[in-house]
Amino acid sequence: MSDESVTSRLNAEGADPLTLAGVNDANLLELSRLTGVKVSLRGDAFSLSGPPALVERAQPLAQRMLDAARQLVPLAPDDVLRMSLEIAANGNGSAAATDEQRIVLAGVRRIIQPKTPGQAEYLRRIAENDIVIGIGPAGTGKTYLAVAMAVDALARKRVRRIILARPAVEAGESLGFLPGDLQAKVDPYLRPLYDALDDMMPPERVQKALETRTIEIAPLAYMRGRTLADAFVILDESQNATSAQMKMFLTRLGVNSKAVITGDTTQIDLPAREQSGLIEIERILSGIDGIAIQYLTDADVVRHRLVRDIIKAYARDSGAE
Repeated sequence: MSDESVTSRLNAEGADPLTLAGVNDANLLELSRLTGVKVSLRGDAFSLSGPPALVERAQPLAQRMLDAARQLVPLAPDDVLRMSLEIAANGNGSAAATDEQRIVLAGVRRIIQPKTPGQAEYLRRIAENDIVIGIGPAGTGKTYLAVAMAVDALARKRVRRIILARPAVEAGESLGFLPGDLQAKVDPYLRPLYDALDDMMPPERVQKALETRTIEIAPLAYMRGRTLADAFVILDESQNATSAQMKMFLTRLGVNSKAVITGDTTQIDLPAREQSGLIEIERILSGIDGIAIQYLTDADVVRHRLVRDIIKAYARDSGAE
């Protein structure tokens, strides 16, 4: 029988068992589905059983899962799938983040770190440059990681405030038909930024920071005429900023400030006659010292696994046309 089946036991000491196994053992079931081996977790023994070749191929993925569980990094079946794709593409080397790339959010007892090499490079460029342009499809963590870096910079007193902005551009709908006053009309466009903050700070701290304007969330148009000094500034959904708006935003940057500009050039909602400011700066700002452009791809998608497939399907269809 030893010729047909072997068992490899990995030491799970220090790994949070719930994080490792997932809800209803979903992570273990995904590991088994992807590799074809039988998986069991008993105490500190994480066992892989099956044909020798399959067990050998399953070990790097199981080790990556253990590393994540030891660091209390959230782990779901989609993360297990993503890890397996990374290993297949890049070999067995771990993509563990460096200490500088781990963002510890003490208030909510969370650790945020890059889940893909592209995300790791994105965080590195944010740390090393005053202006970073993050371009990529939905679900790649462009905004989420930028907000995490901003919250961390504020907590470390590297900046005095966070400013989050978005263009209020109708995506096939009209602002005028929404109920309420102007603030009520633009709030739906800004809601993803509120959601990201709520995930990274206790609600009472978010509310107090908003009231004291330590954190400001506003439509891009509200930035005109201001100087944004000693601040971490994020312009989200920048593909919907016009050329004039983008120039206005970039020239607001003051002393001791950092700007992250995020967008997806495949989801532009501007009228056909308007040029996207994101596409323009992608062309004219490349090569300037202190400004970095980071491209994220479908390989960096960390949402539901179908999001990655949907992005690929749209890309294929666009290429066919």
